[in-house]
Amino acid sequence: MDVYSILDQARFFDGISEASKRILTRFCRPLERPRQSVLFREGETGEAMYLLARGRISLGKVSEAGDETVIKVLKPGEAFAEVVLFERRVYPVTAVALTDVLVMRILRRDMLDLLGQEDFRNDFIAMLLRKQRYLTDRIQHLTRHDVAERLRAFLAEQYGERLDIRVEMNKKQLAAAIGATPETLSRLLQDLKRRGLLSWKQSEIRVSPRFWKPDA
Repeated sequence: MDVYSILDQARFFDGISEASKRILTRFCRPLERPRQSVLFREGETGEAMYLLARGRISLGKVSEAGDETVIKVLKPGEAFAEVVLFERRVYPVTAVALTDVLVMRILRRDMLDLLGQEDFRNDFIAMLLRKQRYLTDRIQHLTRHDVAERLRAFLAEQYGERLDIRVEMNKKQLAAAIGATPETLSRLLQDLKRRGLLSWKQSEIRVSPRFWKPDA
């Protein structure tokens, strides 16, 4: 397994120097998990951060009322759980494998040693700032757009503006990912199907080109 290539292709590590990536490869521990596995749960002690190399992972939170909210669906190349390095020693979300996955696990103690090196520390802080901007944009998107727009944006971000999409999540998970209730998503899907814009059968979504137009 070429760990350096995995790091080099990861969007999360864009901008980090080659030297820093090569140092980091020594501390990456490959970990494979099957579909529906829980990598960690919200509130558990955080011992490592992760980089997704293959598959898709859902990061979510559960409210006191038991409602699930998917914060993000990760694609290969994205890192997660880095918050345990700085702000807290517990995981703030639950990570669930939507498919069979391969992740690189980097122990907290190893990363803290690396952050003692100034060049690596500067690279890493820049990456965290980029991710923080993404989360801010994500919150604004959920509050400013209606469900149809959020569905369109989510599918485009995860799969591109394709006409045939194979999804790894069920409708309840997708509803949580776009900040909607399952009932609201169900009504939207029925309306889109009636209008000939989108149909969802099992794990296959078929999309009309008109769906990708803002005025669809």
